[in-house]
Amino acid sequence: MNPFDSAVMTFVQSGFHNPVTDTIFPAVTYLGESGIFWILLSLLIIALGRKNGWRTTGCLMLAAMLLGLLLGEIALKNIICRPRPFQEMPEISLLIPPPSGYSFPSGHSCASFAAATIIFLKDKRPGTAALALAALIAFSRVFLFVHYPTDVLAGSLLGVLCALAAAYGYRRLFQKKAP
Repeated sequence: MNPFDSAVMTFVQSGFHNPVTDTIFPAVTYLGESGIFWILLSLLIIALGRKNGWRTTGCLMLAAMLLGLLLGEIALKNIICRPRPFQEMPEISLLIPPPSGYSFPSGHSCASFAAATIIFLKDKRPGTAALALAALIAFSRVFLFVHYPTDVLAGSLLGVLCALAAAYGYRRLFQKKAP
């Protein structure tokens, strides 16, 4: 483990666990499970967003998350093959069932930041709330000892870049202001 990951993991594991956070963060992390919260939100936005271009925003959220899935989950995780923290330190008890697959980059963080960034590009007010939720989901992965901080940072950055790429691609294809 690199010194940055080690320092942050030690700080989080020793300073944030209590009965409240041990209850809240497993629930928060499930919001990012398979991107399901963000996918459902995208579909809801598509279904209800006829006015003011929100339907396009929902489609761009799905496109950004799909790009993140392809680059993060399918490509990078299988190239880098980084074990998860709990696999390298089995003495730490998990609060959730152990996830499968590799650790780098965090898929929860990627999907969350991809969707939240698209919302932010459309409208700063709900976008700020979406980014705050994305940050909580990302933090939950470190808190729950299933990702290293660098996994979460890389996943978050990848999500933002996928959102920007989706918005740019849409603008180039349709020459409209996106999202």
